[in-house]
Amino acid sequence: MAEERVVGIDLGTTNSLVAYMQGETPAVIPGEDGDRLVPSVVAIEGDGVVVGNAARGTLLKDAGSVVYSAKRLMGRGVEDIQEELRLFPFRLAEGLEPGEVLKLRVGERTLTPPEISAYVLGQLKRNAERFFQASVTKAVITVPAYFNDAQRQATKDAGRIAGLDVLRLVNEPTAAALAYGLEKNKDGLIAVYDFGGGTFDISILKLHEGIFEVIATGGDTHLGGDDIDNLLIAIALDDIAGDLGEDVRGDGEAVQAIRKAVIEAKIRLSEEETARLDARLPSGTRYTREITREQFEGLIAGVIARTAGPCRQALKDAGIGPEAIDEVVLVGGSTRIPAVRRLVDEVFGLSARGKKPHTELNPDEVVALGAAVQADILSGGSKATEDLLLLDVTPLSLGIEALGGVVAKIIQRNSTIPASATEHFTTGVDGQTNVAIHVLQGERELAKDCRSLARFDLKGIPPMTAGLPRIEVKFLIDANGILHVSAREQRSGKEAEIEVKPTYGLTDEQVEEMILASFDHAEEDIRERQVIEAKNEAETILDAVEKGRKHEAWQQLSADEIETIKQREDELKASVTGGDYKVIRAAIERLDQATRRFAELMMDSAVTGALGGKTMEAAGESIGEGPTAPHPFAKAQVLEADKEAEAIENSVKEEATAGESTED
Repeated sequence: MAEERVVGIDLGTTNSLVAYMQGETPAVIPGEDGDRLVPSVVAIEGDGVVVGNAARGTLLKDAGSVVYSAKRLMGRGVEDIQEELRLFPFRLAEGLEPGEVLKLRVGERTLTPPEISAYVLGQLKRNAERFFQASVTKAVITVPAYFNDAQRQATKDAGRIAGLDVLRLVNEPTAAALAYGLEKNKDGLIAVYDFGGGTFDISILKLHEGIFEVIATGGDTHLGGDDIDNLLIAIALDDIAGDLGEDVRGDGEAVQAIRKAVIEAKIRLSEEETARLDARLPSGTRYTREITREQFEGLIAGVIARTAGPCRQALKDAGIGPEAIDEVVLVGGSTRIPAVRRLVDEVFGLSARGKKPHTELNPDEVVALGAAVQADILSGGSKATEDLLLLDVTPLSLGIEALGGVVAKIIQRNSTIPASATEHFTTGVDGQTNVAIHVLQGERELAKDCRSLARFDLKGIPPMTAGLPRIEVKFLIDANGILHVSAREQRSGKEAEIEVKPTYGLTDEQVEEMILASFDHAEEDIRERQVIEAKNEAETILDAVEKGRKHEAWQQLSADEIETIKQREDELKASVTGGDYKVIRAAIERLDQATRRFAELMMDSAVTGALGGKTMEAAGESIGEGPTAPHPFAKAQVLEADKEAEAIENSVKEEATAGESTED
């Protein structure tokens, strides 16, 4: 049996497409009407649902039964879409509460944005099945680079409702770059300028060894080709009212006829110097007007100019100038307009450097074609894609448990993968020879509220004073989503590592619940973390002062200084029993002030020791701190003493075994 095809889908705001690899070249699959673009419009007609061009006709007759641009509503709540409600004739379901899943009234049905998008995806699925004469159940779907986790989750939900197994979500600018094969350049900076029907997006991608990383994004979610159409429609309506004596502004069918004529003229003006607007109105009146490219570009200059600001801001956010951009890719039908291409050339200084933007591929199709390349990789690939890496994002933050049970996040959620990050930690107990690394996944501030992924020990660390070991913890997520965690004590070279799969055992619903929980408990989590960190700091300082009493510098303090230090110690000890981190930190500051001269005397002694033939590191060990040590307040969760290591190791293994059984 032949392996099932995986298709690539561009689920767009205005239009959607489905594509596949035809040999070594991606190609778009046409619909029943032969049109490769499927308008993202859904109409409820009686008990049935109509999608695409057919649904547009219903919009003229019964706007309340039609919904479009659902992509703008994905993963958002009522409080997030007030701007959209002013722009579109959407009817919200009654009784929606803040934070509740958004629901719209479409005809006699109540639908969520994922359900609406699922109808569009379902139509694309049927187009592909008719084309292949076989079932299609697996897909790669593209999403804007700026989509957050909730919006990405909503897109996955839409795919699942449509009967598709969404293998990966791929950033649209990455898909566009792949469609052009720019990953073959291995290294460089790429700008993807996406001027579509309803939105404008700009993304700056860094390409290194064939791997794309989105380093800056920007745009305007209410700026697109529709704005150009609306300008021309307004002029036509004024002409008709003034010259022909007919006011058809409220006539939906007439406006739609004018819109069709405007779009046709706009398309012709991308190739020709003049075009004729020609619309036959329902009354039988015929409206015609000739428009030159110069007039057209003068009218739309303000709309086009609005795209320059986000481009310059994205360059600024990326920390680069336009001269650093190696390639510019144009996406979206509006980029066919010559004035748009001139603006892109100006913003990125292309012609001055002997460069041109990439326009070889159909700008309406380029994202879907890139999705097809990604789909080919997942389906086993061909020679055309066997060396490419598939990019994804990690759905939840990854980190380790730190002293006191707080979480030190190392890779943030929605990070593009492959990804790597490194943090440095130290010990909190003198003579520590083992460190327990507890790998966690989640958005909460405390380890107890996150998901445990793995535990392993870094053993054989030479015994040193607390704070001296330098423990480097590195997280690496490879192109397949596999997480590798390693820990290395830099002074001794001792190291250990483990491999985990960060998303195994988690359903999409669980991921969503974990993210929502982090929002719901954000205040209390942060407050509890602040108390824990303040107590950790207090215990470290109290321990340092207690050790300092044995140092010769203690004898140089006056009786009043010693008494003040004692009082401040008592105050700090008392504050730790409470739960107010501000009180604890105030007490820490007072003790710090009281021990400042003592610290100076100890440092003088350390310097004298170094000059007397003792190394600074050795001198530092005598006072519990080295000049090159990491931050003295231990962040790594450590085994309390070497003698307990074996008992804790056994406990960890038992817990891990139990955890695996539970997850299974």
